[in-house]
Amino acid sequence: MDDDGHTAVGQDRSPSSPPESAARSSARASNLAHTRARQSTARVADDLLLDAARQCVLAVGLRRATLAEIARTARVSRMTLYRRFPDVHSVLSALMTREFGALLQQAMAEGAEAGNARQRLVRSAVAAIRLLNEDELMRTVIDVDAELLLPYLVERFGGTQQVGERFITALLAAGHRDGSVRAGELATQARAVLLVVQSFVLSFRPATADVPEEALLAELARQLDSALHP
Repeated sequence: MDDDGHTAVGQDRSPSSPPESAARSSARASNLAHTRARQSTARVADDLLLDAARQCVLAVGLRRATLAEIARTARVSRMTLYRRFPDVHSVLSALMTREFGALLQQAMAEGAEAGNARQRLVRSAVAAIRLLNEDELMRTVIDVDAELLLPYLVERFGGTQQVGERFITALLAAGHRDGSVRAGELATQARAVLLVVQSFVLSFRPATADVPEEALLAELARQLDSALHP
């Protein structure tokens, strides 16, 4: 049998000579190395690339971050980055979705001990606003590249908003089931809560210039709780 599994015709069936054996071993080693290199490229974790993107955004802002600089920061080739993210917008969008999702998970954890779904939603919403305004990346985006957020406020919803709305929807649905949230059309309720929370995230710093942060968040909690109470 040859290396492809076919019977060799007209070939000497005696054991390979040392040079032939060495050549085959070298070829197999080369193929194995090539396969491992491909697998290594495929295994370059998204988080490694997104961590590099985060460093770049913190250093120069969203608008000035480039694929070339992200690749250099991640210590990968530009082609490796291109295979995963076709342009800088896609990598930055993935970064924001990852960061926002992680903060929302943390906010959900902070509200998890509340007695019912409505209370969990209220606590989680307040925690999300606080966490987002304390987060270095989010502050950089708002402070340095706020104008880039405008399309997501007046034209279309982005991935981070969709992630947030899914969290809200899940808690509202749980509130409908346990009776802690008043009956209503789920999608409409979720969108209304999202818009309220979003406004607090974007305007929290100027809004607390002359109003205590905790007092403002406590007032938001009371309003959300009252609005959603059966």
